[in-house]
Amino acid sequence: MKLRSAILYIALALSANAATADMAQIEALRTGDMKKLNFVADPQPAPLDVTFVDEADAPHQLAKFEGKYVVLNFWATWCAPCRHEMPMLSNLAREMEGQPVEVVTIATGRNSLEGMKRFFAEIEVDNLPLYRDPKQLLARQMAVLGLPITVILDPQGNEIARLRGDAEWDSDSAIAILNALVGQS
Repeated sequence: MKLRSAILYIALALSANAATADMAQIEALRTGDMKKLNFVADPQPAPLDVTFVDEADAPHQLAKFEGKYVVLNFWATWCAPCRHEMPMLSNLAREMEGQPVEVVTIATGRNSLEGMKRFFAEIEVDNLPLYRDPKQLLARQMAVLGLPITVILDPQGNEIARLRGDAEWDSDSAIAILNALVGQS
């Protein structure tokens, strides 16, 4: 309980002093699984123009999320750690409602739409998008090696952090990090 209070206090202090908040302070919020979240020293632009598709095969690009922080998760229906992590991403999306944060999940590689729907139904996730990257074009451009991989993009579309493997995205630490990022914008 003390750790949770300390994390929330630091996050609130960073939000209140947004002008003085820097990445070192935000990195200090990493506890538990979030210690695996690696912040990028020199943020690079993500490939905002690479196309992926939704459940109706309509094309989308990361550019549509500019202006928001994006928690971009690459996953697959056959990935056991993805099954464990996805409900926490769903909880994070609910927690961040009303904030300039978008949780975007993209199944990369061979993932049938029916399999994706079944995957979400089995783990009771109903608020995340059914985006697919069937030819792994976006995943390759973003150097996604292994699953799951979660990348955080800033509002300008630059990669600012990356986490390999599954994590508790609905933890106090993850929420504090995202709130601090939003507060510094």
